[in-house]
Amino acid sequence: MTYVASDTRYSTMPYRRVGRSGLKLPAISLGLWHNFGDDKRFDEQRAILRRAFDLGVTHFDLANNYGPPDGSAETNFGRHLQDDFRSYRDELVISTKAGYHMWPGPYGEWGSRKYLISSLDQSLQRMGLDYVDIFYSHRPDPETPLEETMGALDYAVRSGKALYAGISSYTPEQTLEAARILKELGTPLLIHQPSYSMLNRWTEDGSPNLYEALDQVGAGCIAFSPLAQGMLTDRYLNGVPADSRAAKARFLSESALTEDKLDRVRGLNAIAAGRGQSLAQMAIAWILRDQPKGSPVTSALIGASSVRQLEDSLAAVDNLEFSAEELTAIDEFAVESDINLWAQRV
Repeated sequence: MTYVASDTRYSTMPYRRVGRSGLKLPAISLGLWHNFGDDKRFDEQRAILRRAFDLGVTHFDLANNYGPPDGSAETNFGRHLQDDFRSYRDELVISTKAGYHMWPGPYGEWGSRKYLISSLDQSLQRMGLDYVDIFYSHRPDPETPLEETMGALDYAVRSGKALYAGISSYTPEQTLEAARILKELGTPLLIHQPSYSMLNRWTEDGSPNLYEALDQVGAGCIAFSPLAQGMLTDRYLNGVPADSRAAKARFLSESALTEDKLDRVRGLNAIAAGRGQSLAQMAIAWILRDQPKGSPVTSALIGASSVRQLEDSLAAVDNLEFSAEELTAIDEFAVESDINLWAQRV
C-alpha cells in the first residue's frame, strides 16, 4: 500500500533551532544505530519509520557502520526512502557519520580526508541520495591534524554532498578548536552529538563544559543514548530479562548493572511515576529540560525496536516541565555512573 503521511504530523512535536543556525530539529529524533540492519524484518523497520514521521519526527540519524552488517542500515534506509519518503525528502533531515572502523586497511577508519570523503560517497550511494543534511566526524582522531578532518567536512559542504557539518564525542576544548577551524574555512559548525543521560553527565563537567563551548560558537547539541543503553527504562527494575540487551552483552553488559546503579534507576523510576511518566519518558524529558539559559540540548536522539516503544518515547514531549523540587530529587539518583562507552581514554 502506498504510504501517505499523516496530515497532522506537525501538530504535536516541538521543533528547536540548532544553535544560531536557521535549521530546526524535532525535540526527539530517531537514530538507526540498532534495529535497521539486516537482523530486523524490513516490514517492522517500515512501520517504525512511517509512524515516526507521522508523529513529527523529521530527523533520521545514521552512520556508515550501522547495521549489522556494517552499511546495511543505510542500504535499508535507502530502500525505505525510495518506497515511502522520496516525495517528502525536503521535509526530512538525514544525517550520517564516519570515524569508526568501516573497511580493512589504513584508510577505513578515523579522521583522514581520504577516509571521510570516501565514506561519505559510499553512504550517499547506499542511501540513493545526492546529499545528506548533516555529515559528522564521528570521533576525534588523535593522529590526524584537526585541520585535515575539519577540512574534509568543509569540502563535503562546499561540494554539495552535505548541507551542514557536525562532530560527535569531541571534548569541549576539541569542539572550540574544531569550530574555529571551520569558521576560518567558511563552514560553521552546526551541531555536536555527544552521549548524555542521567547516568552519563560528562558534558556538564569542565570549564568551559561542552554546553558552554557550544553556546560560545553558536552550535547546537543532539544527545544520543539518553536512556543509557536501556538502563533508564523499566526493563531492568526486577533483574535482567533473558532477551534483553544486557543479557546479550550488546553495548550493555550484565556486569554493568550493579545493585548500586539499579537502586538509582529504581529511585528515578519512582520520581517518574509521580510525574505520570514512564522512566524512559522522564529520562528523555530531562535531557530536554529548560535551564537558566534555556535547554542546551536541541534534540534527544532515541532508538526504537517497535512502534510501541517509539510511541512511548515520543510521548515524553507531553511533559517537558520540571519543578525545582523534582530536579533536586532527580539529582540525588542521576549521578555519573561510568557508563560512557565513547569516552576518550588516554
